Amino acid sequence: MRRTPGAIRILGGVLTLYLLAPFAAGLSRMGDADWRGVDRAALVHAACVSVASATAATVLIAVAGIPLGYVLARGRGWRVAVLGGVVQLPLALPPLASGILLLFLLGYGGLLGGLTHGALTESFAGIVLAEAFVAAPFLIVAARSAFAAIDPALEEVAATLGHGPGAVFRRIGLPLARRAILAGLLLAWLRAFGEFGATMMVAYHPYSLPVFTYVAFGGAGLPAMLPVLAPTLAVAAIVLVLGQAVAVPRRRRYGPLRDVLPPVAAGPAVVGPGRILVLDLRQKLEGFTLRVEYRTQARRLAILGASGSGKSMSLRTIAGLERGAGSVVRCDGRDLAALPPEARGIAYVPQGYALPPHLTVEEQVRFAVDSDPALVAHWMAAFGLAELAGRYPHELSPGQRQRVALARALSRPSADLVLLDEPFSALDAPLRARLRRDVLAVQGGIRATMILVTHDPVEAMLLADELLLLDGGGVIRAGPVDEVFSRPGGEVAAGLLGARTIGAGHVLSPARIDIGGGVALRVAGAPLSPGARVRWAVRPHQVRLDDRGDYAATILHRAAIRDGQRSVRLLLGDAVLDVVADPSCPDTGPCRVTIDPMALQVWPA
Repeated sequence: MRRTPGAIRILGGVLTLYLLAPFAAGLSRMGDADWRGVDRAALVHAACVSVASATAATVLIAVAGIPLGYVLARGRGWRVAVLGGVVQLPLALPPLASGILLLFLLGYGGLLGGLTHGALTESFAGIVLAEAFVAAPFLIVAARSAFAAIDPALEEVAATLGHGPGAVFRRIGLPLARRAILAGLLLAWLRAFGEFGATMMVAYHPYSLPVFTYVAFGGAGLPAMLPVLAPTLAVAAIVLVLGQAVAVPRRRRYGPLRDVLPPVAAGPAVVGPGRILVLDLRQKLEGFTLRVEYRTQARRLAILGASGSGKSMSLRTIAGLERGAGSVVRCDGRDLAALPPEARGIAYVPQGYALPPHLTVEEQVRFAVDSDPALVAHWMAAFGLAELAGRYPHELSPGQRQRVALARALSRPSADLVLLDEPFSALDAPLRARLRRDVLAVQGGIRATMILVTHDPVEAMLLADELLLLDGGGVIRAGPVDEVFSRPGGEVAAGLLGARTIGAGHVLSPARIDIGGGVALRVAGAPLSPGARVRWAVRPHQVRLDDRGDYAATILHRAAIRDGQRSVRLLLGDAVLDVVADPSCPDTGPCRVTIDPMALQVWPA
């Protein structure tokens, strides 16, 4: 636990003492209270008026103020900014000035006053309206801040699971902002309960407790105020205690969690072609333009690119979370681009998984509007989540949270597309490898097309049938995974696919290239044109030192052992390669290597 600096504690303590001092001074004088001159019936009536009016005003504020706070938190543009400032104006006005402004509206000469023939002044309704005016900003500001603090991904995932805007507000926004909203309601109630200036101007009668206190002070002096203060302090204390009891979160405690994950049970394989997916994704931002065109019937598609290439934006455009003018998204002829996210029939797993913290594991998995109980039970069991059904996200390990997000997506039977946005990026290497196998295990058993966004070529090779390579917002290579890997088409694409050392050569035959030094490499993939100049690359772990290998090479340098392997630099033809070798390999000198023709990437020079 971190210690608070002493100076900060002292400054906080000084203010605390100052705030408590008036209460201590008043309570110390309770023995001097003059109870004989107090009109107890009038005092009780005034207290009841204040409690009832503050409660009514708070209800009115809540009904409209909570939605207004949501609009201000989610809205954009200058109009929202102006509105956010206007609703806080009552905070800056002296209470008497607020009362005068209200009289222009509620008095006999005002718009509402004329329509109601003055019924809104000198009445209980007038007290409520005056209190609502001065107290509303306390709730609006609290609600706006609470809604703004909610991770937008939580609401976006809810929309992609079929929930409309109203349901997202009720099931995500309100529960997550609840505690801050309760605090705002408490502040608004206390402000309304203690309002004097605006109330006195609009509705001097019936007496509220502050007005009654003012009248009693003018007639009897300070000693008569002590009995009047008693109900005020009592009511305020009760409300504060109740507010704290409701607002303080209660959390269960579990022991430290480990990612002990049982194997995923794969279902029966789905055979036959996938859905026909047609994409023409367009987004234009300042300094960046996205244009991705592709048509596929593959069940598994990966979008691979560096950071800032547009791959996540592409996925969000497919999901409807980014609306690009002129974009086309068709699935089996169904036009998805014209539909909002909740109507597209998709399931979306963003980075970080976006698990609402107020829902248990079971509630997460069945959160989609059309979740199938049988599918929920199946995926809960398949991912080993049944024993965790009652836990909340903060009580889960990273691997368990990832499984919950996948189970939630797969439990929606109407989903034609399952979208995964770098689902393994935040995990350590062993867990990432384990969860890749989890996804691989379930891919063959679902009918939906799965689209994976990644920057890792290993994930793309393992989890996709077809591959889109993006750079600068455009497609630089696309097609079946094997074809794209063997013929990346250019140096940028080869780099995205993991190429480190790039060599030069020329084509001897449709399946062989000369790389100098008397070495001719066999290559797989589409036939090459003899005589053409080419570039080539191979990933370090795909070059194997072998005494009976196909190609002669020379070891130039052997590095220290790390993680049971040794990095070796060798000369192959005219190219210098960094490869991964067995720890027992020679220090330097001649050697032989084997390279799988499928591992070589070749493209025009």
